[in-house]
Amino acid sequence: MDTNELSFWTEISGRGISKAIENLSRFCGREVSVRSFGLRRAEMSEIPDIMGGPAVEAVGIYITISGPAHGHIMLLYDPAMAFGFADLLLGMPPGTTRTLGDMERSALGELGNIMGSSFLNVLADSTGLRLLPSPPIILSDMAGALLDVVAADLLLVQDHAFVAQTAFSAADREVSGAFLVIPRQDLLEVLLQHRAAA
Repeated sequence: MDTNELSFWTEISGRGISKAIENLSRFCGREVSVRSFGLRRAEMSEIPDIMGGPAVEAVGIYITISGPAHGHIMLLYDPAMAFGFADLLLGMPPGTTRTLGDMERSALGELGNIMGSSFLNVLADSTGLRLLPSPPIILSDMAGALLDVVAADLLLVQDHAFVAQTAFSAADREVSGAFLVIPRQDLLEVLLQHRAAA
């Protein structure tokens, strides 16, 4: 991937994540803002370190991307932040949620639906590609084990990935998370082909 291609992926990822956060704010009825956005090339072996180390406990919302090409979206939180987001989504006071029951998992799944669909809609608008998100899966484990789910698929076809990583937070409470977009090489290639043809 050359500099121009990386610039395109950075730009389209940034717009996709901004739209996802905008729609999340609308859904929650509260301002949710992007705290940071970055894109970097990572070796597959480095992916489990993204959240601060493979042994860090985490809650993940995992979505696969399918269609003309494939990729992965994962929202990651430490458990306290996941509980905080469940409170935010359910309209509960901070500190109410202390474990993830069916209702809380459903709320986090809806969060995944909003974020994943919003991001992929921007890709569709930019390229004409129809990319579909899977139903979100809510996972609780060590961060390394969660991200190994992604790395295991990518290792079949490539030895590195371009990872878009975003931290975001709600305005009225301390809630933040990471939104990881990890394309397979075929997704990058198809996006770039459609960009060249546009």
